[in-house]
Amino acid sequence: MDAPALALLGVVVAVLLWRALMRERRDYARFKRMRSTVARQKVYRRWVIEAVLSLGGLSVATIVGATASVPLVLAAAQDWAPVAAVRTFLAEPIGLTVAIVLAAVLLVGLVLPVVLIRDSIDEAPAVGDIRALLPRTRGELRYGAALSVSAGVFEELLFRLGLPALVFAVTGNALAAFLGATLLFGALHLYQGALGILFSTLLGAVFVGLYLVTGSIVVPIVLHALIDLRSMVLIPIVLGKAWEKP
Repeated sequence: MDAPALALLGVVVAVLLWRALMRERRDYARFKRMRSTVARQKVYRRWVIEAVLSLGGLSVATIVGATASVPLVLAAAQDWAPVAAVRTFLAEPIGLTVAIVLAAVLLVGLVLPVVLIRDSIDEAPAVGDIRALLPRTRGELRYGAALSVSAGVFEELLFRLGLPALVFAVTGNALAAFLGATLLFGALHLYQGALGILFSTLLGAVFVGLYLVTGSIVVPIVLHALIDLRSMVLIPIVLGKAWEKP
């Protein structure tokens, strides 16, 4: 067992659980009561800075602390039969074609439903307790975009790259590495309620699958950012008319 990796893992898990159990819930409870866009933008701004410093810092710490284990845990997980089968299929011309078609369908699926229902509902759809989080004015949209991109980058670097490598350095078990990181990713969304935790955990599993199948962290980063941009920018603009409210 790698003692320094174990110590670092303990610190990272403690910080993430503290964010989930204390700061995230407390901050969001206050945020939901805010009505002034000036006050909301101040909180948004602080959240962006904290995301860069905390999640970004933890990402760097885990990746640097377990650099040697990053390719090892990926290779071990890619040896799993289902993952290996999908990778073999994608290496063929028809597999690549199917992947491109699925990517196009996904992009259309993220945008088209929002456009189609823009005049038929009064409230933006949401999975979990996130409606208060959505930007309401033009000034808030930039923070929605910043939070989306920072979440896509730093959460994927942490929960799909650094943290699994760190767990693998301690346990030598790829399943425990990715499963533990995915469950912790879901727990980080405690403030969204049970449905939000479940949805985030399932999304985390999808991001893991994409990372393992493609071998590139860029793919889940892009998808994660696009999903968050849909919630934090597209939906507020199209359904909430946020761009029309200076």
